[in-house]
Amino acid sequence: MSKEYLVTLNVPPALDEMVADCLLVFEFEQGFSSLPVSAHHHENKGLSIAEQVTGRQKKIQFQMYVNGEDLAKLLLDLNENFSGSGIQYWVMPVLQNGVF
Repeated sequence: MSKEYLVTLNVPPALDEMVADCLLVFEFEQGFSSLPVSAHHHENKGLSIAEQVTGRQKKIQFQMYVNGEDLAKLLLDLNENFSGSGIQYWVMPVLQNGVF
């Protein structure tokens, strides 16, 4: 059985479609999800005045299950296509998943 990971990306809204197109190439077995989120961070770099006042920045969050064999390719592809774009990501091992 292949090890699986949950990959989460916080993406600037301007990159929403480009990231979605990039992820569609991978044809993840379970697809991926995207949703609007508010990101909170102590640095004000790149924030509008309104975002500085409210302490939150609009982002689009993508989540997908990735098997261990595809994880390195996904991260490499994202780095090649979006280096310097400010996309924040994290990877967590999946202990269990399924469909009810």
